[in-house]
Amino acid sequence: MRLTLRAQAALLGYPSTDLKEHISDIREAFASEKALPRAALRRLDPLLSRLETQDLLDAQADYSELFDRSRALSLHLFEHVHGDSRERGQAMIDLGQQYIDRGYLLETNELPDFVPVFLEFASCLPVAEAREMLCEPAHVFAALEQRLAERGSDYAAVFGAIVALADARPDAVALEELQKNVPSDDPAKIDEEWEEKPVTFTEPHEMGGPTGIVAKIRAARKAMVGARTGTKG
Repeated sequence: MRLTLRAQAALLGYPSTDLKEHISDIREAFASEKALPRAALRRLDPLLSRLETQDLLDAQADYSELFDRSRALSLHLFEHVHGDSRERGQAMIDLGQQYIDRGYLLETNELPDFVPVFLEFASCLPVAEAREMLCEPAHVFAALEQRLAERGSDYAAVFGAIVALADARPDAVALEELQKNVPSDDPAKIDEEWEEKPVTFTEPHEMGGPTGIVAKIRAARKAMVGARTGTKG
């Protein structure tokens, strides 16, 4: 499952020459671990073929059009859970603290809730813990799969595969709520979200651990050792 998660993380990264040249390795990773159902593997094939053969600039343009220009398709988990509310910052600190508590330091410019980073971290965990980690935001992954499928995007298959790896049915109520409250790209509505209650530092987030203060103290004391968590597979 480790290689499968890292392969999925790579597929959700910004298309690059390196990714294009290693699609065959990604196929091999999926085939060797056999962690995904056959149906999920078949759904991934169009994306793999396109990334392998499409002009790189076109692949990058397609990626940006999907994930960089629409909040509804954001690859940052907390965009879908908290939007741009103040709670998002605390949730980010708490998730980063989970990485630190497991002995991993984030050596990338990306935020902790960036899906490829999240998948890389999960790939470092024992299988049972990795599945548990994937289950928590499974409704977010399912929502992204639906939204991408509605746009006819082959990236939908990646999120379907993530849900399959979680091996648990996404919370139907949470999924319905997400689909009712699709993040808006309207700046006026984004401003309204910031009028919500201020963030507190006494309540742990549903996907997080200790408070931000503890996170900062521990992060400052941790030696920079252990495995790395990044966006490349």
